[in-house]
Amino acid sequence: MLEWTGDPDRARPRRPAAAQVRAQPDGGGRGQLPRAALPLGASGPRVLAARAEPLLRGLTTLRPLVPGPSGYVPDFLTPAPPVTRPTLEQELRVVAATPLDRVASEVERAWAGHRAPPETERFATDPAGALAVTVREIRRYFSTAIAPSWPRLRALAEGEVTRRGLLAAERGPGALLTDLHPRLDWDGGALRLAYDKDGEFGLDGHPLTLLPTGFTGPHVYTMTGTPSGRALWYAPRGHGRLWDRPAPAEPPAALAALLGPTRAAVLALLAEPAGTGEVAAALRLAPATASHHLTTLRDAGLITGERDGRRLPYRRTGLGEQLAGEDQAP
Repeated sequence: MLEWTGDPDRARPRRPAAAQVRAQPDGGGRGQLPRAALPLGASGPRVLAARAEPLLRGLTTLRPLVPGPSGYVPDFLTPAPPVTRPTLEQELRVVAATPLDRVASEVERAWAGHRAPPETERFATDPAGALAVTVREIRRYFSTAIAPSWPRLRALAEGEVTRRGLLAAERGPGALLTDLHPRLDWDGGALRLAYDKDGEFGLDGHPLTLLPTGFTGPHVYTMTGTPSGRALWYAPRGHGRLWDRPAPAEPPAALAALLGPTRAAVLALLAEPAGTGEVAAALRLAPATASHHLTTLRDAGLITGERDGRRLPYRRTGLGEQLAGEDQAP
């Protein structure tokens, strides 16, 4: 059981910041508090993994830290949002301004008892350079994996913040902490998290920032006792529908006969723009196979791709809409 004690007036819900999206790591190390991490690889929802898969090998400095082999994620990577509606760049400035001795110490803790890769060892010899690379890699990851879903993520969290704010206005600040999560219990004086380790934490004048996020799944993640403050990440109401994507529509038989069943399915899927990884994930194709079919459809003038930063989403052309049977007059 973990317990936080303090005045409920110090609890505050916050909208998520662009660098504050979270996902559970594959598993925490023994004796570690439950923590949040950037949603890399299999830790995040399948759609994010599909978008990020081509990028992950290049995140050589960031990826070994979220989490480290001990299960600990360096706290400097997850600062509490500095303002109510921070931008990605505001968040990254907070990360970049972390004192270098703290950066080196937290990375060392993440890899304690393990041999670190060269990119991670650089935090000990050149923490400023390693930190600068980490900030760039977070920016790249966000642009590729998170940005396409950011409007939905933000809308869900803002709805939760609004709901919690209304509860606090109607029933008092303690209402912020009631019914947050099945594993959390507020008794009017302490907030308790069901966990297989005991611990007690005072707020000590710091706020407890509540951060609704689409990446915790059934878990709650915490940050305690850092210069960034205290924070709880939890799933808001409606999070179960966040990553729902309707099953790909069955293409018309005539279209399947003309293009072949797989290319017809790809064309049908592109009723909404999607990248190669998303098409591959939705139709359970190898990325190379999805890329081949997308190229063929593009060369035939049925779809077009327009690069958006590092992402290349495809959408149907007018001819593709007509062929898919979705540009017909009523």
